[in-house]
Formats: sequence, structure tokens, C-alpha cells
Amino acid sequence: MRLLQLTAGAGGMYCGTCLRDNTLAAELQARGHDVSLLPVYTPTRTDEANVSDERVFFGGISVYLQQRVPLFRKTPAILDFVWDLPAVIRAAAGRGVSVDPRVLGELTVSMLRGEDGFQAKEIGKLVHHLERQPPFDVVVLPVSLLLGLAPALKRALRRPVVCTLQGEDLFLDALAEEHRSRCKELIRGHAAHVDAFMATSDYYAGFMATYLGLDRATIHTVPIGIHLEGHDGTLRAREGPFTLGYFARVAPEKGLHLLAEAYRFLRRELGLAASRLRAAGYLAPEHRGYLRDVEARLRSWGLLDEFHYAGEVDRAEKIAFLRGLDVLSVPSPYAEPKGLYLLEAMANGVPWVEPAHGAFVEMEARTGGGLLFAPGDARDLALKVLSLAGDAPRAAELGRRGAAGVRRHYSAARMAERALQVYSSVTGPVRRPAESLAGA
Repeated sequence: MRLLQLTAGAGGMYCGTCLRDNTLAAELQARGHDVSLLPVYTPTRTDEANVSDERVFFGGISVYLQQRVPLFRKTPAILDFVWDLPAVIRAAAGRGVSVDPRVLGELTVSMLRGEDGFQAKEIGKLVHHLERQPPFDVVVLPVSLLLGLAPALKRALRRPVVCTLQGEDLFLDALAEEHRSRCKELIRGHAAHVDAFMATSDYYAGFMATYLGLDRATIHTVPIGIHLEGHDGTLRAREGPFTLGYFARVAPEKGLHLLAEAYRFLRRELGLAASRLRAAGYLAPEHRGYLRDVEARLRSWGLLDEFHYAGEVDRAEKIAFLRGLDVLSVPSPYAEPKGLYLLEAMANGVPWVEPAHGAFVEMEARTGGGLLFAPGDARDLALKVLSLAGDAPRAAELGRRGAAGVRRHYSAARMAERALQVYSSVTGPVRRPAESLAGA
């Protein structure tokens, strides 16, 4: 197949959506498919070989200027050249381009209005570029927040449109009510231009059908997958103090504060001997105060010396970090649709304790690689962690199951196979370039 896949950059951070899109595109390319992975907003950042195109469409600077300054909605595209350069966008992202939904409500609505929004010029630039390319078989949008592009792309390219659903409810729920309601209304209106939706978990397929008012029959599950090269799921002996780890963005919706509270229960009430609490992951400027608050609480409990935040890590550092853990827990209050960090932990033989909601429930059922606790209950989380801290053979068995389960159910290869089934279901007979010319 020849596939056009858009992917939404997230400034300078590692983003689970970007990582998932890049992994899928790379795996499809490795299977001989012709995939154009086009970034929008900003260049993407990945911890594997980045297979996205260098050119960025809907450059974050242009989108912002067109939202705020009417003059920029009419300037010739050639004048946008400088601030659409990836290096310029990266420089701006490095200075803190916001992806905070609290300040992006009006822009999100405008983007979903598509050709009626303030960024209509950007749609024209994208369509002009794509019409000069060999025909595609399928157009894939990364999130429903970009469905404002669907009518124009379908009309210009005359190919099926598939839209991925992978966590945009978190962004939408943070918008002001007027913007959230309008965005959901626009998404529902654009659904008629979508041939199929792909959700990253069974949970999210059902949830988003209700949340956005979509036809459940149009939503297919394509579970996320990871490249397993470099991950080591072999059993290792526990060394040194028990180590409880957290690997995700440091943000309230990921639950580091809840893990800190559970650690207090473990050390101050449940009798766990001196241990270590380790965390790693991207920290956005707006969440530095959140981390300081977590550290202040640990200090007040006399436990700060047992905590270490390793910061953002690359792929090799990530694997080393995970291999140094005895148990992983990212006790997200948000019902996660993906849980990429859980796959990476299991790939390295690390058992986990996660809330019994979102995609975690089906991950536990498929892999048996961890334990579930009552969402939001720090004491129950602590008790589940304690059961593994005090039973190394049981923890090792969960690690073995997880390592086998992620390879069986959540590899990049399985993700690609499932995605191809969805793409094939909407293409029908594939029109080749000669046929397109004949009908022109």
C-alpha cells in the first residue's frame, strides 16, 4: 500500500502518540509499504529512528500567527517559508511552545472548522503538496482533533480517510466548556468524511463512541505495539534495596503524587524496609511546581532521600532505568487508552501495579504481567506493591508472563498487521497511477 499518515508533533517532548505513529510507520515501511509520515505543528521527537518527513505542515508558528493576526491568513505561502522551517519551529519549541489545552481552546476550534477556520491557508498548502505526489491508497489522521482536514483531503485525494483515536479526550476535557462542546460538535460533523476509526484499545473504542457520539461499528481496535529490539525480558536477581519505579510524563494525570502517597504507606505504616522510589520522564515547565509539591510531601514524611527523579531519558537510558526496577507503577487517575510505558516495562521483565481502569484491564487479561488496584486508592496500591516486594518468586513469574505477553500481543509487528486489516477494509480496489490518469 501507499499510505499518507499524518502525525502531530508536541513541541520538544517525547509524546506517546508521536512514538506510536513513528513505530507503526517504521514497521509498515520495513514490510515494503510506501508510507509518508508527515508531521504537523512541530517536528516529532522519538527515541528510535525518526521516519517522518523533514517538512512540517501547519507549522506551529504559522498556525499561531494566523489565529491571532488576520494579515497572516492572507500572506502568500512563500512568505511563510522562514517560520515554517523545521529548525525555526524547533527553536521556538525549545523556548516552550505551549500544548496546554487551557490556552488553546480557540485555536482547536478553528482547526476543527477546517476550511472555514483561520488556518484555511494551511489546508491549501497541504493539499497543493499532496496533489503533486503519486496517489495514496489511504489517508490516516493521528487524532480526531485534526478531523477538520478530512473533508478537504477526501475531496482532493479521493481516497478513504482513517482516523486514529489515542487519548484526545484528556485534551478536550481540559478545555473550557464552550470550546469543548464546540469541538465535539465539529468532530461529530466531520465523522461522515471518515471511513474508519482506529482506537488504541478495546476500552477506548467503546469510550470514544460514547464520548464523541460516534457509531461504534466504525471504530476498530488496533492495539499499540513496540519494537522489541534492545529490550531484555530475561529474569534477573533482585539486588540491593527494593526499587519501586515510575516512568511517564511527570504530570498530575499520570499520578506520581499518588505513588508518593502509596510509598508513604509502604514505609511508614506497612513495614517495608528502607527502599528506593525512582522516577523518570518528561517534565513540562508548567508541571515543575507539581514535582516540587511531590518532593515537599516526601520531605515532610522523611522520605525524600529515598526518592530520585532521573529526568528525561533516551532509549538506552530508558531500558537501563526499567531494568533497574523491581516493580513499575504509573497510577494514572486518567483512564489511559494506551499505556506505552507498561509495554516497555513488560518487555524488560518488570512486573507492574496499575489502576483497574482504561487499557490496563485488557493488558492484564492478555499478558498477566501485573496486578490491578482500585483506582485512586493509595493504600490498595501500596498493599499490591507490598505483595510483590515480599514475594520475589511471584514478582518474577509476573515478569516472565509480561515479557512473553508483550511479545505475543503488543509487538510493532502485531500493530502493523492489525492496521493493515483496517486499511484493507476501506480501500476496495486500489487505483494505480495509470488508472488515475486515465480517469482524469
